[in-house]
Amino acid sequence: MQDARANPDELLKAIQKEHTNRYAGHLKIFFGYAAGVGKTYAMLKAAHAAKRRGMDVVVGYVEQHSRPETTALLRHLEILPVCKVAHQGIEIAEFDVSGALKRNPQLILVDELAHTNIENNRHKKRYQDIQELLRAGIDVYTTVNVQHIESLNDMVAAVTGIEVQERIPDSIFDDADQVELVDIEPADLIVRLREGKIYRENRIDSALHNFFTVQNLTALREIALRRCADRMNRLSESIRVQHNDQYFTDEHILVCLSSSPSNAKIIRTAARMAKAFHGGFTALYVETSKSTSMSAENQKRLCENTRLAEQLGASLETTYGDDIPFQIAEYAKLSGVSKIVVGRSNTRSHKLFPATALTDKLTSYVPNMDIYIIPDKMTENQHHWGTGEKTEKPPLRLSDSIITVSLLIVTSIISLLFYSFGVGENNIITVYLLGVLITAIVTSRQFYSILFAALSVLTFNYLFTAPRFTLEVYDSSDLFTFLIMFLAACISSNLAIRLKKQARQSTRNAYRTQVLFDTSQLLQCAENVQEIITVTTRQMAQLLGRTVVFYGVEGAQLTAPVIFPVGTEEQCLYSNANEEAVAAWVYKNNKRAGATTETLSSAACLYLAVRDRENVYGVVGIVMRHHPLEISEDSIVLSILGQCALTLASKQAALEKEKAALLAKNEQMRANLLRMISHDLRTPLTSISGNAAILLENGDTLIENKRKRLYADIYDDSLWLISLTENLLSVTKLKDGTMSIQLKPEIMDDVISEALEHIQRKRTVHTITVKPAEDIVLVKMDARLMVQVIVNIVDNAVKYTQKGAHIFISTRLENKKAIVEIADDGPGISDIDKPHVFDMFYTTGAKAADSRRGLGLGLALCKSIIEAHHGAISVENNKPQGALFRITLPAEEVTLHE
Repeated sequence: MQDARANPDELLKAIQKEHTNRYAGHLKIFFGYAAGVGKTYAMLKAAHAAKRRGMDVVVGYVEQHSRPETTALLRHLEILPVCKVAHQGIEIAEFDVSGALKRNPQLILVDELAHTNIENNRHKKRYQDIQELLRAGIDVYTTVNVQHIESLNDMVAAVTGIEVQERIPDSIFDDADQVELVDIEPADLIVRLREGKIYRENRIDSALHNFFTVQNLTALREIALRRCADRMNRLSESIRVQHNDQYFTDEHILVCLSSSPSNAKIIRTAARMAKAFHGGFTALYVETSKSTSMSAENQKRLCENTRLAEQLGASLETTYGDDIPFQIAEYAKLSGVSKIVVGRSNTRSHKLFPATALTDKLTSYVPNMDIYIIPDKMTENQHHWGTGEKTEKPPLRLSDSIITVSLLIVTSIISLLFYSFGVGENNIITVYLLGVLITAIVTSRQFYSILFAALSVLTFNYLFTAPRFTLEVYDSSDLFTFLIMFLAACISSNLAIRLKKQARQSTRNAYRTQVLFDTSQLLQCAENVQEIITVTTRQMAQLLGRTVVFYGVEGAQLTAPVIFPVGTEEQCLYSNANEEAVAAWVYKNNKRAGATTETLSSAACLYLAVRDRENVYGVVGIVMRHHPLEISEDSIVLSILGQCALTLASKQAALEKEKAALLAKNEQMRANLLRMISHDLRTPLTSISGNAAILLENGDTLIENKRKRLYADIYDDSLWLISLTENLLSVTKLKDGTMSIQLKPEIMDDVISEALEHIQRKRTVHTITVKPAEDIVLVKMDARLMVQVIVNIVDNAVKYTQKGAHIFISTRLENKKAIVEIADDGPGISDIDKPHVFDMFYTTGAKAADSRRGLGLGLALCKSIIEAHHGAISVENNKPQGALFRITLPAEEVTLHE
């Protein structure tokens, strides 16, 4: 049985869409097939119904068209002020997206989804305004007609004969949460038009004869109904994907990008095919050696076609090579393409040298693949293999002319020298052929190599063909020699030029690949965020030859820009308030904006988000100077930004992991501390409260000795609690770095004496012997902390040795080190426990003499304090028995003053 599994890409898209819709506003489109069907009226009726349900409803922009029904429905709704924009001497009202965001209603009405905004507006298209409202969590009602959907533009133009300029991407329509078809019979719509309910009287006759015919309206209505049905099919498929129903996608549609005016039609056709077959959709651009010299007009058209393919859901790919059909075929074979969509080539063939059309060559390369050829009526820009790329030839230059003439003179002189040595004419021809090759390599246009070939034939005839030093030809066979020589020269120059272009293109591609590889290596070696930003900006500036601006993110805000200038450009041009506002918009909306885009296009830079899916780690600005990025440059830039985002994400994940580990460690410490304190504090507190209760109830009747013993027990338990509290406080301060250590030169023996003052009562049950140093041992220390170290170690010895045991404290100076040893003759410490006695919360299995178990903080605190003094502490066996703790500290020089 075949395993039915959901397509993983479709499933991922469905999950991401569900995640996005959870936080974004909802879009409802009132859809019609022509003006006047009642879309705005239906939208206003729905708005009133929503208002009655208690929703906060406002009108952002509604076109009334002087219709009384529309005006009546607007009376009881809040209408936001519009922007008044002056355009060509006329004041035009535009939707104010900033005011709508500031008002922040639950539902806003914005008419005419496909409207194009006035220049220098925030966005070029109104649907982009609506997208920003949706991202802000505001629900939107809007209207649109069928002729404004991008993929249907050609189909509608074929029906009506009118090409609509205002269009929306299909994704806006398909991803809408609701689409309500507002339908009316074509005959009834024509009646409404004649009654003046759609257009004014002066436009009625023109509309009836041009657009509003029964044939046009019926066809548009059918297209609208089919489009709604297609949308319902896609919704059903999306539901099947989410429920893991059977779903198979075997089709992969490939469309070829070019600068041809008709390429947009080909892209739309391929997009409709991809949707119909439920397959993948890829747009391929073949970059040739002539792409760099493409005219500005064709560059602009290529960018528009690329943006159109991206809007229609295509993934963009680029290959390199002058044999366009071969590159398309190879990509199709390697990428699992099932169908190729191209335009029909109308290249005019020469009578003597007929040209093979792109489609014919493509068919020969992939004979078993489906190739769909879309008719192309626009032939004025078709030049080579149907790509529509009309390139700008470099101008004739005086320097190239001088080089050509100089090479001809040098070649002729060399030929004359060879001729004087008896070299035959056939060999001299090869010298001129060599000159042709050199000319083709060192000059900028093929014109010079052809000119050199023609001049070399004339020169050869003049210098070496009888009669010499004339242009006359006596032997008719010389004419064939001249013809073959000229053809050989032309062919050789053509091959040399092609090799030069291919070498230049290969070098360019290798350079880009090397930059991308170096970027990956450098980002892996970057140690912090600042280094990652520096590497990214430097590599992008090196790749593009443009100034690059990088905005980092800190605390959900963009940081100050890091600018990597190219040349002597003024940095203030790219770090002003306007540019920063565009970068902030990109960070907030996670979309590109700025120059060469349809959003805030007046900016000097193109701004791209450094993102990993929904997370934005920074914003990069690339100075455009009115020259858009090439397709290959754009793809490499996106690759670099993707690598940067992954590196920043890994750094952020590492920091979060480190914080989580520290938090877990602190939580573990807290748990251990609470567990041990709750257990070990119970005994002394119970003893204190019990002894105090006895004294309160029977204090007068107790004999003196018994009463003093109770007081002594309370005092001992209190001292133990005080010591424990001091250790806890000191450990906490050392761990979080809040303890200030005051280092001053102190005499070690004086510190030991002060420490023993704190444990005088222990002398009654233990014998403490102090052996001072023979010389003065001066150590730079914090005396208060060092006293605590001595007290903790001595208390530890008192606690784990029997009554009457001996404790020895000695000090000496050895190799400029102060060494303090504290030894006892108790049971000692086992070899298993020695490596862990300085660990926090570690306690040995030995039984304390006073039956109190420690928390395992004292020796851990001693180690922390000694290491803070740049010293060391260790434990070993005392001879013949017991334990010996050795403290080693750097000693200070003793200076004697007379």
